[in-house]
Amino acid sequence: MTSKSEYYSSLPWFRRCLAMLNWRPVVDYELREIEFDRREIEYKQRESEFEKRRIAHEQKMRQLDELDSKLDALLCSSSTSSTPPLSTPDNSEA
Repeated sequence: MTSKSEYYSSLPWFRRCLAMLNWRPVVDYELREIEFDRREIEYKQRESEFEKRRIAHEQKMRQLDELDSKLDALLCSSSTSSTPPLSTPDNSEA
């Protein structure tokens, strides 16, 4: 097993400088690619969650519209077919 200093001394001078600076363009590129992939996955997850919420919202709105129309139909049918309530004498007038 070679030490870090032995490894650096075995490199050509320009590689030694780069190694001491810890500059690894391939690693940097791979890290950027991994980060890009991670962000793309997160974006797709957020997009799918948003789509699920949008669909659920549309379904709830459709259900509310259906309930509203049923309620309107009930109110309309009850107001036309029912007899008016009998008026009861008000005790406060006596």
